Amino acid sequence: MWMRRKTEVGSQASEAYFGVAWPEVNDGLTYHDIVRPTDSGLTLIEFYFSKYKNSAPLQGWLQRIQNKQITIDGKVVTLPDTELRAGAKLVYHRLPWREPDAPYLLQVLFEDDYLIAVNKPSGLQVLPGGLYQQRTVLTQLQWHACKLTATSSGCQKTHPVPVHRLGRGTSGILLCAKTKIGKSRLAAYFAEGTAVVGDKHTNSECNTMRKICKIYRALVSGVMDMDEVVIKQPIGTIKYSGVAKGLYVASPSGKPALSSVRVLERDSENNCTLVQVEIQSGRPHQIRIHLSFIGLPLIGDPLYVSGGQPKCFHPVMSESFEKDGGYRRPENPVPGDSGYNLHAHQIVLIHPIINELIKITAPLPAILQTREERRA
Repeated sequence: MWMRRKTEVGSQASEAYFGVAWPEVNDGLTYHDIVRPTDSGLTLIEFYFSKYKNSAPLQGWLQRIQNKQITIDGKVVTLPDTELRAGAKLVYHRLPWREPDAPYLLQVLFEDDYLIAVNKPSGLQVLPGGLYQQRTVLTQLQWHACKLTATSSGCQKTHPVPVHRLGRGTSGILLCAKTKIGKSRLAAYFAEGTAVVGDKHTNSECNTMRKICKIYRALVSGVMDMDEVVIKQPIGTIKYSGVAKGLYVASPSGKPALSSVRVLERDSENNCTLVQVEIQSGRPHQIRIHLSFIGLPLIGDPLYVSGGQPKCFHPVMSESFEKDGGYRRPENPVPGDSGYNLHAHQIVLIHPIINELIKITAPLPAILQTREERRA
């Protein structure tokens, strides 16, 4: 149950920003492996291509080996047919590269000794992945924590980490934990919310049992007839070029998901609807999939179309590769592509440590405001 005492914070509660401009190139990466007995006898090229074929095609791995990017027990090896022995230590050095452009400033919406909630801009990735290994929210949080520790002798070093994700193109509230116990309890909140949907409770029962409530704003294509709709379409994955773990789509055999949608404003002239979405589960890309499933895809969404499916589908991955040997970016859209308007507007939660009810609000982009809100 919600506690009676409530702390409300939002755009007027904090105008603090932090962030450091991104370096021209990142520091590269190193990947470590120890050869298992079952892999003993494999050649170097067989090992990497069989284990990491999603990283690069065969020619790409050959290029990396010949470019002196792989060591065995600390020694550079350039022969792809080098036979491996059990226990050997392999290191692949990924060369530094210029990551795609991304914003870096983060607005602090709420902060105490245990939590920090930031307003994530659209276009910024939350955690490292793909081409974005440094230009992420996590990196800015780490840099900010190090700066605070260095400039304040009484400041205890913290390790803030996001406890949930927002899509790269999604803006708004991102909750981050400063302590291990805060992280574990917040993670449990999100997991419990998804679990009660899977247990097929009624909507009112789900609302009563939840310890966190997330409300989004979205601008969809088409004029929504009903004032409110509850979407219970399961979400699963399909094989999709450029997405190693599969693309999330509407699927009858997928996992349970539940979104409650309410119309805020209709615009018949421009054939669009401004909606509020409350999600009671946390499936990846859930709002984009659910709204497109009912025939109201987000305006500007490059990936999902009516039915909750991808706009195009090419199951075969291209064998062409970049200078570092990795695959080129696929021509078809991928989940991280931006262009849509989706904003995590409000979060209400029971504080995981002090047990108070907290409401956090992120300022709305103008395009996601009602006419009355814009006038105000």
